[in-house]
Amino acid sequence: MQLKPMISAVCLAMAVSACSSVDKIVYRIDVPQGNYLQSYEVEQLRVGMNAEQVQYLLGTPVLTDPFSATTWYYVYLEQRGYQKPDQHTLTVHFDNNRTVTSFHLDRPLPDSDQVFENNTIIDAQPAKSPWWKFW
Repeated sequence: MQLKPMISAVCLAMAVSACSSVDKIVYRIDVPQGNYLQSYEVEQLRVGMNAEQVQYLLGTPVLTDPFSATTWYYVYLEQRGYQKPDQHTLTVHFDNNRTVTSFHLDRPLPDSDQVFENNTIIDAQPAKSPWWKFW
């Protein structure tokens, strides 16, 4: 007679675990990694700049070419919540005098003028109303 409660417990456990949508309910933080590339900084990059100027403008590269020190890679990877990761790679090539000969950005960067929901400006001065008006 113990078979009936055992079967119902197994059916209940299978029903609870089979139709789970918990993965979308759990909050996932935005994860930025690498060099944060902004469009106005990349637009300032010019052929003929030396390595110190590039490092001042963009920061230290994530990766330098292990076979020759004439190529720098700036990689920016961002994953927002449950979206697919978004990666941008800037490759800067130098000559033997350590001046920029060419650079290439694999994909266009998102607009830096774009206002996100987290960047909204809150008005510091609330509208003044008489104390007897509650609505």
